[in-house]
Amino acid sequence: MTSPPPPEPSPPLCIHPRREPFEHGLIPLPNLISTDPTQSLTSLRTTLLNHPLISNHHRVSPTLLSQTLQISLQHAHLVLETISSVHPSVSDPLVTAKHDEIDSVGVNVYDLISYKRLGIVPKGHKDSPAIADVWPSTSAFDGFLSALTPLQLARGNVRRSMPSQADEEAHQLSYLQKHLGNIISLLAEPVEGQAEEDSLVLTMENFEHLSFLFYFGDKGSESIPLSQNAPFFANSDPDMPAAPVPATQVHDWIEENINSALQRISERVAAKENGSGPANASDHDGLMADNYANTIKPSISPKGLSHIEGISKQSYVKQASELNTSSVKIINCHESVIYLLAPLKYATVYGCSDATIVLGAVGKAVRIEHCERVHVITVAKRICIANCRECVFFLGVNQQPLLVGDNHKLQVAPYNTFYPQLEEHMKQVGVEVSPNRWDEPIALGLVDPHDSISHPAGVSDCQTESATHLEPDQFTNFLIPNWFQDEGCGSTKDNPFPLPDLYMSSQQKNDKNLVEVKQILKETQLEDNKKRELSTALHAYFKDWLYASGNVRQLYCLQGE
Repeated sequence: MTSPPPPEPSPPLCIHPRREPFEHGLIPLPNLISTDPTQSLTSLRTTLLNHPLISNHHRVSPTLLSQTLQISLQHAHLVLETISSVHPSVSDPLVTAKHDEIDSVGVNVYDLISYKRLGIVPKGHKDSPAIADVWPSTSAFDGFLSALTPLQLARGNVRRSMPSQADEEAHQLSYLQKHLGNIISLLAEPVEGQAEEDSLVLTMENFEHLSFLFYFGDKGSESIPLSQNAPFFANSDPDMPAAPVPATQVHDWIEENINSALQRISERVAAKENGSGPANASDHDGLMADNYANTIKPSISPKGLSHIEGISKQSYVKQASELNTSSVKIINCHESVIYLLAPLKYATVYGCSDATIVLGAVGKAVRIEHCERVHVITVAKRICIANCRECVFFLGVNQQPLLVGDNHKLQVAPYNTFYPQLEEHMKQVGVEVSPNRWDEPIALGLVDPHDSISHPAGVSDCQTESATHLEPDQFTNFLIPNWFQDEGCGSTKDNPFPLPDLYMSSQQKNDKNLVEVKQILKETQLEDNKKRELSTALHAYFKDWLYASGNVRQLYCLQGE
């Protein structure tokens, strides 16, 4: 009897850049920029570690951060909130802290250094090497894409030239590889009694801070400590950690893994271009450039990121049971209504126009970029809006909305809808009903450093245009159709976010007027021809209101009924 063949060995785990710091960690504060990153960050680390106000656990408060970086206390809070939103740990005190606990918790020095190292070339550096050293954009082609309108992005020839997920990952890996030596040296410590440049070592604890930037394997393996993938720390007893490792050994090992990952990406891209790669709708190397209309399906990568792209003139609905992912990108959707009624960690809306997008509860961050005439309705911990025009945001957010880049005619308003599972989803991802800071937008640099490839000067000193408050008499509740027969019952029966008095008064006034108009019409005796004239006039006014308010998009939902 022949023995069964031995199982094939599992492919080696591949290193990946964490996309969250790249996509959601950007705040264009000039004092976060370093003219000499190595020297300034080393000095900053030393200053903070030796400061009398630092905690025993190397944690930096907003007050200390404000003093050290010479930024306002408001901006120091913003830095900590941003780091919390992109931090890889689910248990770090900064991540688990409530909004009023940040002062007492603070941020770990080494997490702060890792975050600040993702810096931007300062204003005035216009040589090509400096331009290539900007904060890593979401793709190598961001400068090109940012010059296009959402409708131009929708054109087939432009869409096919858009960067793939492989391009983005390779771009981010290359940036990290370029600065790897500096990143590792900032986490390393000298051996006592030896010259620092010859004896830098990394403890296992400090090595784990690299998980801010890297992870191995599929997205789910982010929960596995990074050290367990390193041969020099793997299988160490937590009670008796492995001995520190020379920084040069760590550098060589990570560089080898990055080179291997870049090679694999290059081979996959070449295979797809030659037609020999897998033609899989869920292949995360592609952005589904030719999927439109009724052929649209979400593309879910192995790393837990779902792409929803190219929806035009229709409604699109996904509930929690249908969206098994924690991060979503909605790209190039036009004249549609999109409902993603699920608990999420991250959501990005890019290059959309004339659409209404309803997001469930987003526990980390939402980013809206390069959109025109879009209504976004979301519950989230934080939201960043970049380079948008004539958009309205109905928000239930625990942190101040952040506006960066070239924005025009934006409006913010209180959250205006609900669905049965909303409060359950909020609880799952940690979004609270209070505070709702929808009305406190904070506007930073005019030029978004994501687009600094097209703006060699880097961060502008000019402030971006802020958002105005939607007039209360223009505020309406948004009704989500009932598609929940298969989802079970939820406890949410109404909007969980209390409306401000002015908006509540306007709602009550509108409701009262509606009742009065109904009663007048009911009691008025009209001849048949007058009834027809009145009906025609009402239909005309209603049609005008549908288009002016954007509610005409909801009619797409009825087309599929």
